[in-house]
Amino acid sequence: MSMAARISSDREFLESDMRYNRISADCHIDLCWLPPDLFTSNASAAMRDRMPYVTDGPNGPRWVTKKGANLGLMNGMGSAGREYVPGKIHRSDRMASTGLYEDGKRGIRRLTDPDLRLKDQERDGVQAEVLYGILGATRRLNDSEAAVELVQIYNEWLAGFCNTHPDRYAGLACIPNTPIEAAVEEMRRVIKRGGVRGLEIAHSYDITPFWDPQWNPVWEVANEVALPLHFHTAGERRPDLAKLPPQLARVEHAVHISGFQLYMATTLISVIFAGVLERYRNVKIVIGESGIGWIPYVLDRMDAEWEDQFKDIGLTMRPSEYWRRQCRATYQSDRIGIKLLDDIGYDTIMWGSDFPHPDGVWPDSSEFIERELGHLPAEVRHKIVCENAGKLYGFIR
Repeated sequence: MSMAARISSDREFLESDMRYNRISADCHIDLCWLPPDLFTSNASAAMRDRMPYVTDGPNGPRWVTKKGANLGLMNGMGSAGREYVPGKIHRSDRMASTGLYEDGKRGIRRLTDPDLRLKDQERDGVQAEVLYGILGATRRLNDSEAAVELVQIYNEWLAGFCNTHPDRYAGLACIPNTPIEAAVEEMRRVIKRGGVRGLEIAHSYDITPFWDPQWNPVWEVANEVALPLHFHTAGERRPDLAKLPPQLARVEHAVHISGFQLYMATTLISVIFAGVLERYRNVKIVIGESGIGWIPYVLDRMDAEWEDQFKDIGLTMRPSEYWRRQCRATYQSDRIGIKLLDDIGYDTIMWGSDFPHPDGVWPDSSEFIERELGHLPAEVRHKIVCENAGKLYGFIR
């Protein structure tokens, strides 16, 4: 390339970067909004009868499997595909006011039509987004063998979806957590296939702890390709709410919703103390929808215990230094965390709207950002709501 052509190319890229002033680092594609025949049409003959499909239910079309998994209403609310009930959740009411759920009932899949989704994000002032996937569905599927093929089919669909607007969508490939051989195989397959910007490890309640050497092959592949590795919050195992008295079920739900982000502390502590980031310098860890206010306390505790009694476990730096070098976290609203930015690190956090989940802030992101970040210098706000995610996922160079 000639010098003139190179300058022109660089200028075009820089000009394209100027489009971005808000990038959501945590948004979602949920199984219930996918094409109803996606899995049955693309599954192997051996697995077709174990794939999710849509059938009529008492409240409308519902995603199910022949083994009895209930994966929610078609085009329902949130990752579980719940029925939207007006007046129950304020954030859901705000989303409903845009016609999202009514469109869904009419078969208009705004969340998985790449052009319609752009319009919804433009409504919220978002120019690009990072797409977490359907890993909660793999847990509810209760069929680990079928789950491997489920995510393979989804990852193919996701790559095609993101390729429609690569300047707007950064997809995270879903990676099964068992067996490890299947995880490594799918990582290598999607990396070769292209079309995704990161890897997301499935959560399950019986998952092997991340300090276990069993995970070493996963870290090795992530280190080779330098794609960020994601763990999205899910919380602890929950009881069958149908078996609880209504008021007690409400209490349980309040406990879950208020505390589920804190369970990501174990993931963070395990990865750092296991020496993953010491051995694999190219691995970048992202903990999604984790909140950030708890992170300084956990890092301080880890530093203190390492100094006091664990300098023999193979770390050459304080745990908090690995955090700043190789870790990121996303949040949607965290008033306390913003007060602790000096302790967390301005380069380590990324804002996300959590669209289209009912605990997110869409379509009111501007209001939340102004209220929580409006007092900060412009360059700090830009890092949090745009630059950090833009650089990590290749929107900005």
